[in-house]
Amino acid sequence: MNKSIADIRKDYMLHSLSEQDVATDATDQFTKWWHDALNSEISEVNAMTLATASAKGIPSARIVLLKGYDDKGFVFFTNYNSDKGSDLNENPNAALVFFWKELERQVRISGRVERVSPSESDTYFYSRPLQSRVGAWASNQSSVIPGREILDENVKKIVTQFGPDVPRPPHWGGYRLEPSVMEFWQGRSSRLHDRILYTKTADGSWKIDRLSP
Repeated sequence: MNKSIADIRKDYMLHSLSEQDVATDATDQFTKWWHDALNSEISEVNAMTLATASAKGIPSARIVLLKGYDDKGFVFFTNYNSDKGSDLNENPNAALVFFWKELERQVRISGRVERVSPSESDTYFYSRPLQSRVGAWASNQSSVIPGREILDENVKKIVTQFGPDVPRPPHWGGYRLEPSVMEFWQGRSSRLHDRILYTKTADGSWKIDRLSP
């Protein structure tokens, strides 16, 4: 018998989250949870949903990989000409979501996005495997193509052109989301979840509030 979608549910009971236990700085709190996630050996722990919107407010979301973070923000890399790149060029406001189901935790982050420096993009690009560097050239991300063979042909052309010394494409690089709001969500029993909200203030400190679930 097929289970009804409406009947799919899970009661969360692993942890709790109180205002007294969280760090005063949102990045420090993220680091604490990040280490918990790493130690839990979660598959692709750095996978996060990136939500963007066009100038007309049309939303779009996809999974990307976190490649670094610090007090300045959260960094990911992509093709500047992709749909997400076009959105961010028109509207630099975006949001990230991490969901670590093994810990029954979610982190929501929103803020403004800007490109990282060319040198930072270079450093990450040249740390990538050769095949990934070739792929950054071979794929005109988000564009329509007639078939998979186009990608295969492009790969051959790039390998022939550059050999093992594949440079960073001018249309490829990093973005940094500087958070203005960060929410830490801990699943609790009976859907009475813990939600702690950090809001960046004018002096750079964080205001901490509890949200109703």
